Amino acid sequence: MINIRRPAAVLLGLMAALSPLGAPPAGADETTPSEPPKVELVLDVSGSMRANDIGGRSRISVAQQAFNDVVDALPEGTQLGIRVLGATYPGDNKAIGCKDSQQIVPVGPVDKQQAKGAIATLRPTGFTPIGLALRGAAQDLGTGETTRRIVLISDGEDTCAPPDPCEVARELAAQGTHLVVDTLGLAPDEKVRRQLLCIAGATGGTYTSAQSPEQLTNRIKQLVDRAKDTYTQAPAIVTGSGECNNAPLLSPGVYTDREQFSEHRWYRIPVRSNQELRASVSVALDRPLRRDYGVLLRATATDGRELVRGTDAGSGTIDVVSTGLRWSAGDPDDEPTPEETEPAGADAVTTVCLVVSNSFAPAAATGGPGMPVELTIDVVDASPAPNAPGLGRGWALLAVLAVAGLLTGLIVGWLTRWWVAVWRTN
Repeated sequence: MINIRRPAAVLLGLMAALSPLGAPPAGADETTPSEPPKVELVLDVSGSMRANDIGGRSRISVAQQAFNDVVDALPEGTQLGIRVLGATYPGDNKAIGCKDSQQIVPVGPVDKQQAKGAIATLRPTGFTPIGLALRGAAQDLGTGETTRRIVLISDGEDTCAPPDPCEVARELAAQGTHLVVDTLGLAPDEKVRRQLLCIAGATGGTYTSAQSPEQLTNRIKQLVDRAKDTYTQAPAIVTGSGECNNAPLLSPGVYTDREQFSEHRWYRIPVRSNQELRASVSVALDRPLRRDYGVLLRATATDGRELVRGTDAGSGTIDVVSTGLRWSAGDPDDEPTPEETEPAGADAVTTVCLVVSNSFAPAAATGGPGMPVELTIDVVDASPAPNAPGLGRGWALLAVLAVAGLLTGLIVGWLTRWWVAVWRTN
């Protein structure tokens, strides 16, 4: 999803408290991963990288310097790999050139001298098989429970589709491999920007345009450094249902799902009588859509009665749509029916149904898997609603202000009349 940046993981632990209710709710993984953060840099070395338009230097030389600086400043414990595309085949045979992608530094603890040596030998050469390189990078990073990051640096569109790089990114995201692709553009070209933005949006990554050596170096460092902070926060994969009755039961946590155009996805949340439900949803817009779309998050009772709804989100001009809601189980206007709660008393539990819906309309010939959805669930102690606002002791202050205003008006009026009288006599 969109992010498409990601929400911080919330407190987990409702599962144990709800064990008397039968089957425990699904929950995000609470185990701290033992794997180190893994990142692969993917560099476009196609012929267009010869252009001398970044501070009077060639795009490839700026990228090489940035890679060297990143290798020197690599965060401790991070495993880094480097893959290139368009770096070896100088000919015109497209069938051969579109297979030109190699990993020059394997993912793992980095030998800095070996990595710099491999980077120094790169020369702009051939085609631009971005889709192929993304699939290769995903294989390089492997699978696991932690989030992996790909940082793609390119100055041009893919020249080898199929596979289309946007479709490849959507396929990788749909596989649930916890893979995030961040993209960096080295050319001020609108078509390149749209393609790189699509790739990033499909996996919840970011797109940035780098127009100077400093911008490129700083941004790559930020993305590599981010891996050590975000790799432990991989959302749990969940599949919402088409109705509340058979929806997955969720505990507090961060979840990821995919939703088709104009679809409704349902989830169930147990909420005790002294608790408050807080939920938010973000949808990454990873493909062209018609304007005037939106996302809606609602909470309902199991019989379909609406308890609360979030503000409709969306305008047709952004790349991630987010909305949220809060609901307290003690709200007297939303008392549950007897069949919705168990057991009776202070520990009564209400099953709340969350439904995520959208009003997306695809642009022509837009397909692929559903839109990336990230759902954040939290259940906290309820705070009593405040009474209607009153002034309390503020009445005295209001009276003082009123008297002061009246006296000020009288004095100003008297001085004005005196000044006018004096002016007329002169």
